[in-house]
Amino acid sequence: MHLYKVQDQTVVVVDILRATSCMTTAFAHNIQSITPFANLPDCLALKSEGYLTAGERDGKKVDGFDMGNSPFEYMDPLLKGKKIAFTTTNGTKAISRSIGAKDIVIGSFLNLSAVVEYLRKVPTNILIVCSGWKGKVNLEDTVFAGALVENLKGDFEFACDAPMIAQRLYTQAKGDLKGFLKDSSHIKRLERLNIQKDIDFCLKEDEYDLVPTIREGVIMSVKP
Repeated sequence: MHLYKVQDQTVVVVDILRATSCMTTAFAHNIQSITPFANLPDCLALKSEGYLTAGERDGKKVDGFDMGNSPFEYMDPLLKGKKIAFTTTNGTKAISRSIGAKDIVIGSFLNLSAVVEYLRKVPTNILIVCSGWKGKVNLEDTVFAGALVENLKGDFEFACDAPMIAQRLYTQAKGDLKGFLKDSSHIKRLERLNIQKDIDFCLKEDEYDLVPTIREGVIMSVKP
């Protein structure tokens, strides 16, 4: 992130496994809003204000929080209209580092086409922020970045070679995302936690036609 400025950019934050996939799923099931936090104490503090709290570290739900980081938790009809305070190992930290951008968009395979349509209309440059794992590169976020690049080719020029690298990874992966990613570090990490169904769901394309965006520190949902 230190190599890129966010000011005057449209930033797409990506954490495929699983934060941005959870956020997209939550809004598809009528959550009112999500307030992201980089750290646990600030997030948990909103519990006293009537928020549900979602906390994940190292792939596991944090003790004392209402929910973890599985998209299936956010399909509960009882969550309709609720406000959620949300913190994860990587995704919400990437959001925190993106504050100051002109617009911040939440991207996942689940809303890929909706994000593409949204980005085609923006008047700014686009910066795709891959959350990775604790500051290191991961494959699934990079492949999703490549999916965006592939779908936006002809609309934007590359600022460097990183988008081209991501695009070429996606063209190799798109016929079998699960197979392409099976040896990646975070897939293996989550498999050790016995949550294969989360992995499978998060790799589905275009389940939802919505785009979560951040306004004044709060994530809301819009139509593309």
